[in-house]
Amino acid sequence: MSTATEAATEESHANDSWQAGVVGGILGALAMGALVVAMNEPTIAVAIPSLYALAPPPNAATGLFVHASHGAVLGVVFAAIVGAIGLDSPGEQVGAGVAWGVLTWAVLAAIVMPLWLDAVGSPASPPFPNFAPPSLLWHTVYGLVLGGVYAATVDRL
Repeated sequence: MSTATEAATEESHANDSWQAGVVGGILGALAMGALVVAMNEPTIAVAIPSLYALAPPPNAATGLFVHASHGAVLGVVFAAIVGAIGLDSPGEQVGAGVAWGVLTWAVLAAIVMPLWLDAVGSPASPPFPNFAPPSLLWHTVYGLVLGGVYAATVDRL
């Protein structure tokens, strides 16, 4: 009976972690988005929506929606990774969040995004590769909030 209860608890925790990833990802993306708007609004208003031919004209609300959607999806991937490698302590989860933010910067923002924007003919296409320090800060904040929210909610959702 104990083994069955333990297995059910582990399955329940694994099933719930994606929800913590979604919430953390959305809140992380919104925190990051606030920084982006404050430091370089065209990134949110033109570059992000241009990925899906939703700009020009500039539209910060659309950009924030798209960015929060990306944050949610990446939050689910983060939750799967954290669960797969068994990071259980809040400190490990927050640290993993920061590392995830840096990884998303290095791969998605610096490499994938410039190629994608160039391919769709966006007026906001940055140089390739685009290892911009402000973007590193923004993605680190995303990861920090993601990891913190994930750690605070994974056992509650």
